[in-house]
Amino acid sequence: MTDPLDDLKRVFERGTPEPDAERRRANLARATELFDQAQESAAEPRRIHDRLTTRAGIGLGVRHVLNALTSRPVLAAAGVLAAVGLAAVFVTVNRNAVPRQPVFVADAGIAPEPAVAPLSEGPEAGPTAAPTGEVPAATGDPRQAEAPAGESAARVASRRDRELAEDREAVEAVAAERDRQPRDRTVEPVDLPERPPTAPQRSTRVSQHTTTPDSFDSVIAGLERRREQLRVQLESLPGAGHDAADSALARETEEIVAADRRNVSSELVAEAEPPPPEPTGPLHARAERLRAGAMEPAALAAWSSADVVVPRQPNTEAFANEPASPIKVAAEEPVSTFSIDVDTASYSVVRSSLMNGYLPAPESVRIEELVNYFPYAYPPPGERGAPFRPTVTVAQTPWNPDTLLMHIGLQGREPAKNDRPPLNLVFLIDTSGSMAQPNKLPLLVQSFRLMVGQLDPADEVAIVTYAGSAGRVLEPTPSTERGTILAALDRLHAAGSTAGAAGIQVAYGTAAGMVADGEVTRVILATDGDFNVGISDPEQLEGFIARQRKNGIYLSVLGFGRGNLDDATMQALAQNGNGQAAYIDTLSEARKVLVDQLVGTLFPIADDVKIQVEFNPAAVAEYRLIGYETRALRREDFNNDRVDAGEVGAGHAVTAIYEVTPVGSPAVLHDALRYADRTAEPPVAGARPESARELAFLRLRYKEPGEDASELIELPIARGMGPASSDQRFAAAVAGFGQLLRGSVYTGGWTWADAIALAEANTGDDPFGYRREAVTLMRLAESLPR
Repeated sequence: MTDPLDDLKRVFERGTPEPDAERRRANLARATELFDQAQESAAEPRRIHDRLTTRAGIGLGVRHVLNALTSRPVLAAAGVLAAVGLAAVFVTVNRNAVPRQPVFVADAGIAPEPAVAPLSEGPEAGPTAAPTGEVPAATGDPRQAEAPAGESAARVASRRDRELAEDREAVEAVAAERDRQPRDRTVEPVDLPERPPTAPQRSTRVSQHTTTPDSFDSVIAGLERRREQLRVQLESLPGAGHDAADSALARETEEIVAADRRNVSSELVAEAEPPPPEPTGPLHARAERLRAGAMEPAALAAWSSADVVVPRQPNTEAFANEPASPIKVAAEEPVSTFSIDVDTASYSVVRSSLMNGYLPAPESVRIEELVNYFPYAYPPPGERGAPFRPTVTVAQTPWNPDTLLMHIGLQGREPAKNDRPPLNLVFLIDTSGSMAQPNKLPLLVQSFRLMVGQLDPADEVAIVTYAGSAGRVLEPTPSTERGTILAALDRLHAAGSTAGAAGIQVAYGTAAGMVADGEVTRVILATDGDFNVGISDPEQLEGFIARQRKNGIYLSVLGFGRGNLDDATMQALAQNGNGQAAYIDTLSEARKVLVDQLVGTLFPIADDVKIQVEFNPAAVAEYRLIGYETRALRREDFNNDRVDAGEVGAGHAVTAIYEVTPVGSPAVLHDALRYADRTAEPPVAGARPESARELAFLRLRYKEPGEDASELIELPIARGMGPASSDQRFAAAVAGFGQLLRGSVYTGGWTWADAIALAEANTGDDPFGYRREAVTLMRLAESLPR
């Protein structure tokens, strides 16, 4: 591909007519005479831009040459001649040098730098030189010059009118011919700051004394300098390079050629075409602000990708949640029943929102998942007996001194690493097109790579994908073949739509072939939750998962990415599969879930764990459960072993919090019933006399993994059962934080600052920094607009 500038140079060398030396000398002599007369006249000379010329001369010849050049590159390079003049003037002004009056070349409006390429060289050039900053008289209107000797004024006027008419006809013919020719306007624009308005106006007048063949070398040199300037400027912009520089040159060419045509047409002929519309938008506004310094490196450096406004993607997220549990009157509804929940997805979603600069949607906040995200040092169970141990404390409510917070904590037994059974894992991975974002499939692969390194030699891994169609990527493979497993993960790529139902069926079929006595088999579904194809009946899919649970196959769900996160579906599948739902927004979260808490995440120690609390109406006027809205059960479900509930993993800690209003407290919101039956409450064994009144009675039901019959644990709760530790106080701060995010009406005048102070004072032993991170998130929430 040849350089358009070289082509232009050759065309000019071939097509430029030879100057008439005799006529040039006569014109220079006449110009000198007119200059001397102008110096003696007191009248102000007319400005260049409002005078017409009577001879097209070389300028008209150049127009004919340009008219014959229909190639887009040549036309583009011809128009760029004007850019050389603009660049030369800008460089001079920006360097604080004394500006020199440019002498414009023909119709193109080029002003070569005088210090580099003077327009005229020779002894005849001297008499025509005008003082710096003045308009050369030689380019004045010949109609103002005196008539030659022996010629009457009338004849002079008539002759000049004829010449003017001839020039008009010539220019009209040129414009008409150019308008008839097709023009290619497909040059891709580059958004650059517009040229500063301090540049001198381009001359669109035709001058017969302004160029010689020798000056074309300086024109070409100027064009080369202009191209280099544009390259340097564009390379400082994001995503620009040599191609962008060529596009910018072409764009300037189009603008200059169009402007020249409009200027000529407006004064000599009817306007051939309307001017292009003014640019608008954020990039143009930024260019307007940078106009004065657009040619300076500092101004170009200020132009960054932050000036490009990227519209937010449509949000189709759906979250599983219910309205906040209301305050209940103990005399009317003394029993509260719910399933435990060890999920943590909501906390990660809240963190993702806050770290991206906005408050989470209230429906995305499940307070029990915020509280259970953190480990607590509850007393562990013994080596024999139940797999977990309950711990209950009662303390004053931080946001209401007239109520009490009742903490119920469960600590699961953590077996020794050598005692854990072999693990059979099926990675069910969503590889649909929606998973292509960096925080989806790439993060998913990195997360599973971390997990594979923690498996024991007896463990096995299989990989199933779904995207349009489902299939096995990796047959069941021993974890000792780590290279094979990692290679299969690295081959995954996102494409197609989502057929989640088919993928789950293939995954469970693979898992069924891996089931063995004494081993744990689990399907881990990793997706952004966008089940947009293949699920015509979600209830039928949940029923399929529930049936597979009875066959000893568990299901856990990991969510990735934002924008189309279907949290509601993920929660439903995890609950029916007796598994945990977690949201992975960072690699650190992946390590927490799949490495640090691997045993608790994958190895259940108790299934269908239910909690029921019966409140004593004689001691408790009102109560409310904070969180667990999606885990509520009916009273009769507690003793029904066919009703599914949550599981507790090895080493897991579970916390539930009630806010209790004692009888006689000024915080009671309901009036007492006139005909209520009041019965005496039994004393609690071992309680102090002043606190020997039962507030409530706790019942727990659970099943050993694989068993059908449940076991029962009972524990009375008194007002003075244990002081609140830093763990309970931190949990209270997190519960208050969650209520503030949801806009709860029950926290009164409690503020973000109160939650921050309480959490910060009770970070306690925090080896992984989870609690300090929570304080940071509280501060972010406080600073964001409501």
